[in-house]
Amino acid sequence: MKQAIQPYLHFDKKCKNAMAFYQEIFGGELELMTIAESPAKDQFPKDLHQEVLHASLYNDQFRMMASDMCGQGELHQGNNVQLSLNCSSKEEINNLFQRLSEGGKVVQELQEPFWGGLFAMLIDKFGVRWMLSLEAE
Repeated sequence: MKQAIQPYLHFDKKCKNAMAFYQEIFGGELELMTIAESPAKDQFPKDLHQEVLHASLYNDQFRMMASDMCGQGELHQGNNVQLSLNCSSKEEINNLFQRLSEGGKVVQELQEPFWGGLFAMLIDKFGVRWMLSLEAE
């Protein structure tokens, strides 16, 4: 893996406020993209366009990412945190996807997202939510 596991938090229309709060506490750079600002905006209903599709807060010690639920159902304890892994090769991401999804549930198949590379989301057989990514070459 390219780096340590990173937390990915989900919020119910409060991502922008929560990440600004965490930035006040931890410092660092905050990047936010709403659905309306993304190339994927046409894939979402207009009433969701102000929700945060992706946010990243990082400094020299850590990186945390987040988004609003963006139409993925209701927020409840258990679906508000995912573990994100940045893989270093196609072989690694394919192996992790196959092994972590065994006995679990695939939320998003391993595929090329609009930002390039490869990406997948799944819930393993123990209920842990994972995001796997491989940066575009």
